[in-house]
Amino acid sequence: MSEGGRYVDWNVEQVTGHFKVDPAEGLDDAEAGRRMEQTGPNQLAEAERISPVVLLLNQFKDFMVLVLLAATLVSGLLGEYTDAIAIIAIVVLNAVLGFVQEVRAEKSLSALRELSAPTARVMRNGEWSRIQAAHLVPGDIVALESGDRIPADLRLIQTANMYIEESALTGESVPTSKTNGKLSRGDVPLGDRKNMAFLGTMVVRGTGIGVVVHTGMETEMGRIAHLIQTTEAMQTPLQRRLEQLGKILIGVALLLTAVVVVTGILHGHDAYKMFLSGVSLAVAAIPEGLPAIVTIALALGVQRMIKRRAIVRKLPSVETLGCASIICSDKTGTLTQNKMTVTHLWCDRRKIELSGSGYQPDGDFYRDGREVRPDKEVALKRLLEVAVLCNNARLIGESSREGLLRRKQETWRVDGDPTEGALLVAGAKGGVGGESLLQSWTRIREFPFDSERKMMSVFLEDRGGKRFLFTKGGPDVLLERCTHILQGGRAVPLKESHRTEIIQMNEELAKMALRNLAFAYREWQGATPDNERTAERKLVFVGLAGMIDPPREEVKEAIRTCRRAGIRTVMITGDHQMTAVAIARQLGILQGGATVNGSEIQQMGEAEFRKKAKDIHVYARVSPEHKLKIVKALQEEGHVVAMTGDGVNDAPAIKAADIGIAMGVTGTDVSKEASSLVLADDNFATIVAAIEEGRNIYDNIRKFISYLLASNVGEILVMFLAMLAGLPLPLVPIQILWVNLVTDGLPAMALGVDPAEEDTMNRDPRNSRENIFAGGVGWKILSRGLFIGLSTLVAFWIAYSESPDDLVRAQTIAFATLVMAQLIYVFDCRSSRTVFHRSPFSNPLLVLAVVSSAALMIGVMYYPPLQPIFHTTSLALREWALVAVAAAIPTLAAGALDMMLPLRRMVTRTER
Repeated sequence: MSEGGRYVDWNVEQVTGHFKVDPAEGLDDAEAGRRMEQTGPNQLAEAERISPVVLLLNQFKDFMVLVLLAATLVSGLLGEYTDAIAIIAIVVLNAVLGFVQEVRAEKSLSALRELSAPTARVMRNGEWSRIQAAHLVPGDIVALESGDRIPADLRLIQTANMYIEESALTGESVPTSKTNGKLSRGDVPLGDRKNMAFLGTMVVRGTGIGVVVHTGMETEMGRIAHLIQTTEAMQTPLQRRLEQLGKILIGVALLLTAVVVVTGILHGHDAYKMFLSGVSLAVAAIPEGLPAIVTIALALGVQRMIKRRAIVRKLPSVETLGCASIICSDKTGTLTQNKMTVTHLWCDRRKIELSGSGYQPDGDFYRDGREVRPDKEVALKRLLEVAVLCNNARLIGESSREGLLRRKQETWRVDGDPTEGALLVAGAKGGVGGESLLQSWTRIREFPFDSERKMMSVFLEDRGGKRFLFTKGGPDVLLERCTHILQGGRAVPLKESHRTEIIQMNEELAKMALRNLAFAYREWQGATPDNERTAERKLVFVGLAGMIDPPREEVKEAIRTCRRAGIRTVMITGDHQMTAVAIARQLGILQGGATVNGSEIQQMGEAEFRKKAKDIHVYARVSPEHKLKIVKALQEEGHVVAMTGDGVNDAPAIKAADIGIAMGVTGTDVSKEASSLVLADDNFATIVAAIEEGRNIYDNIRKFISYLLASNVGEILVMFLAMLAGLPLPLVPIQILWVNLVTDGLPAMALGVDPAEEDTMNRDPRNSRENIFAGGVGWKILSRGLFIGLSTLVAFWIAYSESPDDLVRAQTIAFATLVMAQLIYVFDCRSSRTVFHRSPFSNPLLVLAVVSSAALMIGVMYYPPLQPIFHTTSLALREWALVAVAAAIPTLAAGALDMMLPLRRMVTRTER
């Protein structure tokens, strides 16, 4: 329980006495000044800001960046200034992207500060005055009315029909009614503190007066600001893997340079040439194009995600989605429609079900599976009339034209309370409502709803001059005011058996997690009543209406897809436990899993909660601290957690999650700034589409890593083995660099946009701790690299043996074999199975890239001005036959080996 929770079970006198303030006089200026010196201004504190210069320099501390800078130095020493400039451009681009992302992340606290009210109406020196909200101190008496933003945490001491929108803070899906009475206990969840008003929330109805109990960082909003400041964003799995890969590659590069140079010198080669060859191989070993290709693959993935209604704010998070093992989802608006809908009615002692959902006024009424018409049912029609006329909301239709034929589409929204909006929609479905009904009745007086009596009544007159009182309210309190019940088309005395039946039906609907309202009327004789106590008695009970925020239909299939993909969906909501459980059951989330609420979480220790978290599928009535605790517990158990949310209360957990997802439509600026991904349609199904895209992106990254490194292994082996065998160098340094350029560029980028394989969402998430070579990638790199190196060396040896005096011809054959072997191998990288598993033409960009690379290779072989530069010569048809056979062998032989030997499976297991 937060510190503010201790005031909820105090009465008004205790609170005002504790803060030494008279509500009628307020604080005087001198006392307010003394308290300001003690507490400081009513503002959210800013964390110590990092200098933009330091933020920019920090971008160059990444290990992969250091690898690139080393490659730049080597390229410069070789005179390859174009390569050096290209690498520097990549490093600077990555640094700028990282810098911009970190600067944007700092905006989350700025957005939080903007939720604070600029001014407040305060009792000072016995008079009401308006002051800067930053000057409020504990003990100040603050007046509130509809439309006001709460300027601090207040204990309410007066309320009149007061409702506050707290969804951004508590997750509650509808405005919360407020009271000034004390609660029975202090350890209640945030959403149940009915006599408190919290900084940054909004009064949507009624008026109230409260005493300031907390200001600035001591408020509930301040505690969230502290959580955001102290919560560290997680490093993505891709960042961890690339850092790991960079360390391996730099070690390999340094080792190869030393080994090749020493081996060559020992075999009598010129020391300077050997140094150049060693450095050339070091450049080949470091795929300096890798970060650029990763960035391009992620950027293209971002564009595809935008088409699927997911907007990426942080580029590396795209890949993180692919290994998400748990989605922690908010309920309201994400799993549900965020549109209250009447689904059940009870009148004339029988239950009726309504079809349709949301605010679209299309649906039918069914009793025992048979359709009923409200105009033929006296009790049903009267219930709908009371629901529509005892109502202050408006149902508004908006026309738009969509589609090729520009057909007219009608969309509907509610202006007013969501509960009253749901009643209007139910009336419209039954043909009761609209201008014709309103014109048939004249409203004479309204007795507004308040949290004390839990009822609302309107006094009306019809066209015939008859006057009626229409009333709606809580079933328990309204039933006490009723003496009759509408049954069989007429009002009959309300018996005890009727009362029992109504109570049982109310409980039955409540177990379905429906919010229930009761409806009654009274035909009025005599003068207009002066007050509600006189009016709201001797009523005729009409019936009940049960409503709920219904689940989105497409979410059910999305959750089934998640289950097939090995992803567990967990609901985390500030709503009541019974409502959360009902929605979870409808969506298929609660399949054998446990349910807990915020109070139960509070009582668990860290170790106990971490142990139980893996079996909990629904969390209800949770606070911001609880959400953060849930995310961290799941992460400590090895899960990659995606956390969704829309409110300020979600921001700390969104930031701490491996992939933070904010709602684009209903989300607050704070939650969006803390997130990595924003859903343009607030739909859970969009998360699943984004996960599929994320898995494919990571698959493609692994494909071109496999391609680049196997190719580089082949280049290294052909040089190293030739030296060990005492042969001349098969490739000169300029050829090694050209091979690197020709094969590492376009084909690798084309792999980055490879279409997803069919089983993408039918396999479990990968382990976030596995290294980059897991799942057979390491074996593929070693086996293909070995065969590429051996085939190239054999082709060189055959050519050199035939004509020992024509070294240029043998080196040209080796050069052509190496390039062609890699270009054939690129198609093998498209599948974890064999090269024949997927049609090469399913990725036309890859075919085009391979053709372009082959053309570049042929250009340096047949264009006379380039031949002396690249030490090449033209080849005859017979020599091309040798190149073709030698280039095809690596992919075919390694594929056959995969199927014949159990070695691959053994290597794959050890890689994990």
